[in-house]
Order: sequence, then C-alpha cells, then structure tokens
Amino acid sequence: MWLRFLLSTVLVLAWPVWADTVWLNNGDRLSGEILLLDGGKLALKTKYAGRVLIDWKDIDTLRSDKPLMLRRVGLDSESSEGLQAAGPGLVTVVGSRRETVPLASINRLVPPRPLLKDRLWEGNLDAKLDLERNEDSTDEFKIKANTRVEHGRWRHVLNGQLEHETKNDEEKEDNWELEYDLDRFVTDHWFWRTGYEQDEDKFEEINRQRILGTGPGYRFWDDELGRFDLVGQVNRVRLDSPLGELAFDTWSLEWDYKRQLWGTRLEFYSTAELQVPQIDEIDYVFDSEAGLRYRLNDWARLSLLYELDQLRGLGNTYSEQRYLIGLGVGW
Repeated sequence: MWLRFLLSTVLVLAWPVWADTVWLNNGDRLSGEILLLDGGKLALKTKYAGRVLIDWKDIDTLRSDKPLMLRRVGLDSESSEGLQAAGPGLVTVVGSRRETVPLASINRLVPPRPLLKDRLWEGNLDAKLDLERNEDSTDEFKIKANTRVEHGRWRHVLNGQLEHETKNDEEKEDNWELEYDLDRFVTDHWFWRTGYEQDEDKFEEINRQRILGTGPGYRFWDDELGRFDLVGQVNRVRLDSPLGELAFDTWSLEWDYKRQLWGTRLEFYSTAELQVPQIDEIDYVFDSEAGLRYRLNDWARLSLLYELDQLRGLGNTYSEQRYLIGLGVGW
C-alpha cells in the first residue's frame, strides 16, 4: 500500500511540471500533453479524457514548457525550447530568440525525436507466435527487427529476420536474414550507401545468399512524422547450394517509406527492393513489405504486416505472400 501511495503522490506532483495548456476561442481551457499538430488538428493527451483532437482554428493560444519542433508556412522546420501564451490568435516561440507569431502561420508541431547523446536512434521489433493443436501440432514464430543510428553525416541501418517452424516436432522452416548498410551523407539529401546482406535457409535449395552492394541514395524527408529514402545500387551476389556456387552482378532499386497517419498512434510503412540480375535465367527479384503499427502505449505496438516476394525467370513468375499479425516494440 505504501508503494502505491508513493507512486500516486509522485505522479500527482509531477503532472504540473510537464502539463501543456490550450485555451480555446470559447473560453475553455484544457491541460495535458501536446502530442502533435498536423492536418489542422492538435492531438492533446489528457489524464481525464485520454487523447483528444482539437481543430487548430478553434484555439485562442497555448503554452508548453517542453521542446517542440514546429513548421511555419513557407519556412523549414525549427526547434523551440517551449511556447508561451500570447494575445488572441498568437503564441510566443521561445528559442535562441523570442518571437510572437500568429497561430495560423504554424501548420505543424511535434516533439523532437529522442537522442542518444548526439545520435538519433530509432527502431522496431515485431514478433508473431502461432501455436496450433488440432490434428497436427504446429509451432511457428517469426521475429523481424530494424534499427538505425544517425550521427553527423553518417547513418547505420540494421535489418534482421528470424523464422522457425516445427510440425509434430519436425522442423519445417529454419531461416534468418541480416543486412547492414552504412550511409554517408554528401548533402542534406544525397548520400552514398555501402551494404552487406546474408541470408541462410536450412530447407531451401539455395541455402546461403550473400550480397555486397554500393550506390547513391536520396532522402526526400526524414522527420518526426516519417521518412522516405530511395536507393540505387550495383551489387555482387553469391549463391551457395549443395550443387555448387553461383556468382553474378545485379542492379537494384530500394525504397523505405514511413508515415504517421493518426496523431502519433498509427503508422504506415512500406519497404521494397527490386533486383535485376545480369544473367539470362532470372529477369527480376522483387521483395516488398507493407504494414500498419498501432501504438498501444509509449513502447508497445500492435502490428499488421504484409509481405510479397516475387521472382520471374525462364518465362515463369513465382510469388509468395505472407501476413503477420503480432505484437512489437518501438523506440
């Protein structure tokens, strides 16, 4: 009981420290935590009504003591140390200098992404566990993870996947994939990527695949609301099988897209890679993934993923589709 009382006291005392305040045109006042302004809606998290959406045009002024990234019409994103209430339809932006601006000139507010010292670090871990106990006993689990660390002009990107399935205590699937990419930004948008990927599959004819590639990339945007990268590479591929080894070159095009759709709670993402091998037997290889992640709390996600893998060669097209519903962790 004393522990519960202590935690409750701490929460009550801590609330005013981070509470933001929004004054409406009709004279009402709301307190909570500003989550996001986008699409003309301000998302405010309150302790009495959960998340509420407020029309930006209905706000008279507001106050926030925490840092926020904001974008004004015709200007790039800028950081602020906080916002202070001003006259009707106005707000004072506190930063390297104080400036009072019209609310109508602000079209986006979002908390800055967390930093690890001077590094930006983000990632996701999605997992699916499927246990069936009908006529057959089947256990299947699949884990997908990705993370990226950016500091200065460098960015490290790591993607991985692990899949295992047994049926009546007999292995049916056992594979893993791991990819590491190193990006060096030449400008704020253009970068050069060098990457290595290795896939291992115990039950496929090609039980090992290694890819070493390099090429230019372009970052259209990367901010608190999402990102979009496009990368073109030339690659050297090596395939290993019980029948021997095969090595060849490929051209590839890859994209990485992510966007917050509903405040900061719902996220849509899509990744894909198109490989065009320089051999007659294979026309192209296409690997893609798209999905939704719904934020349950600050770290837990409910994920819905769709995968499409396609290969065309010798006049035939082979496709494989998979759906994944599971829980995940985001940071």
